[in-house]
Amino acid sequence: MTKFGLAQPVRRVEDPRLLKGSGRYTDDINLPGMLYGHVLRSPHAAARIVSMDTTAAAATPGVKAVYTVADLKAAGIGPLVCAIPLKNRDGSDRANPPRMALADGAVRHVGDPVAFVVAETPQAARDGAEAVAVDYDLLPANTDLAAASDADTPLVWPDIARNICFDWEIGDKAATDAAFAEAAHVTRLQVINNRIVVNSMEARACIADYSGESGRWTLYANTQGGWVLKQLLGQAVFKVDPNKFRLITPDVGGGFGMKLFLYPEHVLTCFASRALGAPVKWASDRGEAFLSDTQGRDNITLGELAVDKDGRFLALRSRNVANMGAYLSTFAPFIPTGAGTGVLASVYGFKAVYANVIGVFTNTVPVDAYRGAGRPEANYLVERLIDAAAVELGIDRAEIRRRNMVPPSAMPHKTPVGKLYDSGDFVTVLDAALAKMDWAGFPARRAEAAKRGKRRGIGLSYYLEATGGAPSERAEIRFADDGFVDVFVGTQSTGQGHETAYTQLVSVELGVDGEKIRIFQGDTDTIPTGGGTGGARSLYSEGQAILATTAVVLERGKKAASEALEAAPADIVFEDGVFTIVGTDRAIDIIGLAVAQRARAAKGEDVTTLDAAEVAEIKAHTFPNGCHIAEVEVDPDTGTVDVVRYAVTDDVGRAINPLVVRGQVHGGVAQGFGQAVLERTAYDSGSGQLLTGSLMDYCLPRAYDLPDIEVDFIEVPCASNPLGVKGAGEAGAVGSPPAVMNAIVDALRPVGVTHLDMPATPESVWQAISRAKAA
Repeated sequence: MTKFGLAQPVRRVEDPRLLKGSGRYTDDINLPGMLYGHVLRSPHAAARIVSMDTTAAAATPGVKAVYTVADLKAAGIGPLVCAIPLKNRDGSDRANPPRMALADGAVRHVGDPVAFVVAETPQAARDGAEAVAVDYDLLPANTDLAAASDADTPLVWPDIARNICFDWEIGDKAATDAAFAEAAHVTRLQVINNRIVVNSMEARACIADYSGESGRWTLYANTQGGWVLKQLLGQAVFKVDPNKFRLITPDVGGGFGMKLFLYPEHVLTCFASRALGAPVKWASDRGEAFLSDTQGRDNITLGELAVDKDGRFLALRSRNVANMGAYLSTFAPFIPTGAGTGVLASVYGFKAVYANVIGVFTNTVPVDAYRGAGRPEANYLVERLIDAAAVELGIDRAEIRRRNMVPPSAMPHKTPVGKLYDSGDFVTVLDAALAKMDWAGFPARRAEAAKRGKRRGIGLSYYLEATGGAPSERAEIRFADDGFVDVFVGTQSTGQGHETAYTQLVSVELGVDGEKIRIFQGDTDTIPTGGGTGGARSLYSEGQAILATTAVVLERGKKAASEALEAAPADIVFEDGVFTIVGTDRAIDIIGLAVAQRARAAKGEDVTTLDAAEVAEIKAHTFPNGCHIAEVEVDPDTGTVDVVRYAVTDDVGRAINPLVVRGQVHGGVAQGFGQAVLERTAYDSGSGQLLTGSLMDYCLPRAYDLPDIEVDFIEVPCASNPLGVKGAGEAGAVGSPPAVMNAIVDALRPVGVTHLDMPATPESVWQAISRAKAA
């Protein structure tokens, strides 16, 4: 069993299948008689639809149907709904504009769906879409987040004043204001979290297959869990029992939050399949993804840090303007509010925290969760603020953090915004990271770089992540007739390595060789409930469900073994996959017992079988944390940034598979690095056109852009779940942007640069240096 033991760096069991081309993704699925859908999208950011003529499109060879919003309304199809209710500061409800799957009278961003063409081939569907004649009355576009709520800014929705979707708050404002009044020093800083285009390796796709006989849909889609989509499609959109929908999610090539949500294409394919009596497939290409996938981040935040005379933090105050895009995506309002502000206190002992979050509409693609979902934005603000305060106060940047960290003796610690940390040793993690990177020896490296004409800087960030997700999770274990143990889980892997981690857990608990364990996911018929994957929840949630289920299997196994071996249950012991009568050599292995008991039950015998399914209540979430340190060199003549070394010391609780966790951290750091120095989503301020609408214009990190990412673990087991795990999937993306930006600003501070916004492209770095020299 040691091959699949816990804490072992087991290679991912799913990789051989995927690397050999045996993966089965949504677009690989082809059903008999399948038709193909194509979405006609708006070329304008803001316009009224004066008229639309689909006659020529319908007559295009191969076209079976052309649908507009009128067809959806005639069939009683409802709008897509946002699943997050929210109260404004004055107690009123947030704005709730309707979002039909096709534009209803107006378009509100470039890429807004206008018509859906279904044809015998993908090319015929595209040809039909090109034949649709739409007369648009162009309107002024609103794409500038900073000016979105100004009185003279064009309105995305005519009945939503100043484009404000919500004006929300959290924390004790009076106590926070009082702390600021007493402060010896206040640091203020405005930071921008730039908008991100998600760019998962596999683009979105879906296939709807409606059965007139059963009145049910089967929807194949690359989701992060189909259960939420099933509920939303049934209850809100089609207004039928959600069990009329079966969601099947095959292999998924990356999600990063973007594949959690209900999209217009899910609705359109389901509608068309029912109308035409045939399966309908839609698959995005990369250019379409830039215009239709939810995007991430896009905040402007003013932060204030109150400090006493000894450099101890008193209070934090922030005002965040968050872009929602043109429509509210499934979970969008929660990301900058509940998700983001929950970690504003981070690992520091603030006495008070107050945050005001204003969500605004713009004529841009909707924004929703992207890896970390609010927590990277909040950590970025806090860690950039702390660096600025350290410089203003003349305190070492590591020392000011150490001085303010919540000590282990204070655990459990409740933050001013109500989060309860059950564990953590933040100073130990910080000091380990500093030692690894030789923080004390940095001045010599800076001097050496200066001799080569380079500006060298070092930056750290200490992040805290709050995992989240559904309040329960389910696991089911079945012993198959072919000798395998089949495990059905309610999460959904999009590349994280779930199959490996779950295999390790089941192998250890049941004493079964990991090669005899199969993990099943993604079918809402065979797995009746599930929370899906998001918020770094999978292992600590599904892990608890697996532990609960294996415990029932073993309890039943002892009873079954007593029946098979004709002994009292109290005399049965279990070890390494074998049930034995105490003091004898009479024994039976767990798989052989399960198969034998099922065979006896099939004959009508009254016996105990081992199959079990359990739901675990997730009573508390977890708080992974850690320290990222980046060391950079900047070429002052070109503005080019080179990350010469990068190290992470993480506390993710118990690392069930250190190899998988390191892979997750590497991926997260790469995404955070991309946001920090490369990725920029730009809209034209006049027309609202997306200027960075392809990978020719939008720069993702390549292998040569990234340094070797060194990852160490200091395990402080979580007390709120039996595995002691804290979640790791998003941690790398939370800690890396402030570490990189703090390092770049440190490199440029000697030439007068005190602040720089992401992305720190060569152009923006060079311009900052030039401005500082001219000042």
